[in-house]
Amino acid sequence: MTRKRLLLIGVAVLLGVGAWAYLGLRASPAARNATAAEIPVKMARAELKDVPLTLEITGRTAAFETVTVRSRVDGQVQAVPFAEGQHVHQGEVLLRLDPADFEARLRQADANLARDRAQLAKARSDVERYVALKAKGFVSDTAVEDMRTALATAEAAQKADQAAADLARLQLGYATVPAPFDGVVGARLVYAGAAVKANDTALAVVNRVKPLYVGFAVAEKYLAGLRAATARGQKAVPVTVRVPGSADAIAGEVRFMDNTVDPTTGTIQMKATIANADEKLSPGQFVDVSLVLGVQKQAVTVPAEAIQQGPEGAYLFAVQADNSAQMRKVEVIAMQSGMAVIGKGLSAGETVVTDGQLRLVPGAKVRPADAQAAP
Repeated sequence: MTRKRLLLIGVAVLLGVGAWAYLGLRASPAARNATAAEIPVKMARAELKDVPLTLEITGRTAAFETVTVRSRVDGQVQAVPFAEGQHVHQGEVLLRLDPADFEARLRQADANLARDRAQLAKARSDVERYVALKAKGFVSDTAVEDMRTALATAEAAQKADQAAADLARLQLGYATVPAPFDGVVGARLVYAGAAVKANDTALAVVNRVKPLYVGFAVAEKYLAGLRAATARGQKAVPVTVRVPGSADAIAGEVRFMDNTVDPTTGTIQMKATIANADEKLSPGQFVDVSLVLGVQKQAVTVPAEAIQQGPEGAYLFAVQADNSAQMRKVEVIAMQSGMAVIGKGLSAGETVVTDGQLRLVPGAKVRPADAQAAP
């Protein structure tokens, strides 16, 4: 390629660049700004809906009843017939103590009672005989009174030995430890041959899991809503329980609300009950709890993505008639199911930006993200 030819190509390039710059300067400022200022964003329209006011809380399940079974008498374990983790019915035997000591005490108490009964019968006979002799003048009043005192002593001794026999019989019954209610028994805590101490040694733990409690804490600012829900005639506030990561919902009802707000956390403890008939949940699990306080009639709703957080609280960008974005401070009543319920700052029918807010400033021109820019 010759030097002359290279020179001609350079001149042509310079002429092209100059023509492009000239045409750009001749274009109207409005045409240039229209393309530069229109920011593509996603939009949605604010709608009126009846929205259930729901609190999303994390809770934990707990047994409806739980008992750590202990022996009521001292003794030595003879047998532990239950299997760990099995379902047990009320009265089913969980543990047996060696009954030999208790049987011997019962026999001794029965023998003492039999002796007292014989002595009581003799004392009654003596009183009857002395009363007859006194009527004939053979014995004094003092002798009769002595016989009556002996009779009263014999009666008291019989009652004492009767109580001792009843206690020995109870202790023999306590040698068999039953399940206190229908439920699930945990691990074995003692084995055959172990010595147990009355009301001290833990033998097993039984939990009642049908129904099941779900405990959770609610911020004190929702107390008015909870009281309003019960004031509307609801015997129990409904809740929905889900295992994290699962779509299966389990219905329940709030049955307990504590009478004191915890001053350190600003929350109040509550409990709901669920039937748990299929035993999908076990005590101690973390669950997601949805608490329905009521229904917000004809509430203004927008997609939750439209809400932004700033130094002064929640705000969003509303699209005006001239396609300009207006920064609008709003009051958010609730966020649930991907929707934000707006209390103040927005009206139904207005258009809001749901994606692309980071590129916006107040007054910026916007266009739908799927629309083509003007040529």
